[in-house]
Amino acid sequence: MMSPLVRLTPLAAALALTGCASTPPPATGSAALTPLDTWSSRVQVIAQPEEIRLAPHPTGLSGTQARALAEFHARWTIAEGGVITVAAPTGTQGSGAYRVSADARAFLLEQGAAADQVRLIGYDGAGTANAPIVIGFERYVAVAPRCGEWAPVTRTAGNQPYANLGCAVTANMAAQVANPGDLRGPRPMDPADTGRRTTVLGKYRAGEVTSTAKDEQASGAVSTAVQ
Repeated sequence: MMSPLVRLTPLAAALALTGCASTPPPATGSAALTPLDTWSSRVQVIAQPEEIRLAPHPTGLSGTQARALAEFHARWTIAEGGVITVAAPTGTQGSGAYRVSADARAFLLEQGAAADQVRLIGYDGAGTANAPIVIGFERYVAVAPRCGEWAPVTRTAGNQPYANLGCAVTANMAAQVANPGDLRGPRPMDPADTGRRTTVLGKYRAGEVTSTAKDEQASGAVSTAVQ
């Protein structure tokens, strides 16, 4: 007569194999370092065009257009925008549109924009006589996540952070960041100061002090103001 242990052994093995087959695969990707980091990836950074349109004038840029262009340049500076495009309707060589577009580019250069940051391009004006000159750049806008979807905080039997934790911090960061483009990635590094590097290495090889000399302005003396 077969013992109960022998009869149960194949059944136990089958159940063990079934359990292994039904085990879900491990989750891929890196987990958030802290509960606050779970919301950092939910900030959307989108590009929006910032444009002004100037009417063509046979005499070139008018005074009103120059003031509007100065305000445009100020917004570009604050937004730390990229390339400014000055788009004139094609087939306008020697016309008022061409004069205004050329004057607009020169005006932006006078305001401080670099030559490689202002590009003069053309677009199809569909034969319209008064097609405008479109000047614009892309600025980045941060869209904060929607907060306030609270779950019952009393139901925390697992002692885990509630789902809404960190949303307000991320929303405030998105609202206060000066340039949302910085959330897309780090900025490129400035070129190294090769002259200073050569000086420091020369002093190092000669056994001299490599730091700059201390002056009186760098002193940390307490102020002698009258109390």
